[in-house]
Amino acid sequence: QVQLVESGGGLVQAGGSLRLSCAASGSIVSFAVMGWYRQAPGKQRELVATINSRGITNYADSVKGRFSISRDNAKNTVNLQMNSLNPDDTATYYCYVLALPPGSYWGQGTQITVSS
Repeated sequence: QVQLVESGGGLVQAGGSLRLSCAASGSIVSFAVMGWYRQAPGKQRELVATINSRGITNYADSVKGRFSISRDNAKNTVNLQMNSLNPDDTATYYCYVLALPPGSYWGQGTQITVSS
């Protein structure tokens, strides 16, 4: 079982920045992939960014150059630095972990609202 605790959501003006953090814990050998997804009202959940245990990253085209994902393997944490936020970034953001032994886990979600 894996527990994910997210922090850092909130309200920000367009052009501003926020940082999300997620701490993973549980009786898991390793967290192969950690990352963030988001879901806006009326839309499907979509990838924001992921990072694997070797530090290889993957970003949605819509956030490239604005968002930066990082992880601390010793602490099992993943962070998402979000800059130049715009109203289209408004959504509930979910921490995601692909753990070994195999299993996908989701955080409870944290709301980010970007005002214009």
